[in-house]
Amino acid sequence: MILPIVAFGSGVLRENSKEIVKDYPDLIQLISDMYESMYTANGVGLAAPQINKAIQVFIIDTAPFSENEENDIIPLKQVFINPKMVGKKGKEWLFNEGCLSIPEIREDISRKSEIEIEFLDENFQKKQKKFDGINARVIQHEYDHLDGILFTDKISPLRKRVLKGKLNDISKGKVEISYKMRFPKR
Repeated sequence: MILPIVAFGSGVLRENSKEIVKDYPDLIQLISDMYESMYTANGVGLAAPQINKAIQVFIIDTAPFSENEENDIIPLKQVFINPKMVGKKGKEWLFNEGCLSIPEIREDISRKSEIEIEFLDENFQKKQKKFDGINARVIQHEYDHLDGILFTDKISPLRKRVLKGKLNDISKGKVEISYKMRFPKR
């Protein structure tokens, strides 16, 4: 089932998400719905707060980045449950990021190039892995959602002022999108 993506301005996007337990109701269906919703919106990652659930779950599938022959990445499709960032290292690099909850806005964001993260997969198997490049970037973006952090929080105060009107319009539903969204100020 395609779930609506909550828009900028929704309170759930600013909450600290709660850990879940193995018997969380309909978890496998929720994950399936999250993938369907993400693919329908042409995203590469989706965190539970973006579907109005303040729980520590996010998914990624970076395959679209590997479709460009200039990119030399190994695509990653992964479920992350109750993740904990173990470390970030490497040099900072800029990349133009967007977010399904903040459509039509993209900004250059600086993030570390390598991460190590501990998490549970969809079968509640504990994992600890290192990621780099675009996979590390997408994981960091989605991980931030679990702490109520948006990519727009990482831009300069001047740039935030410039975008204020657009962000306000998004929260009011004044945006052209091709996927289901839920707006806070309608």
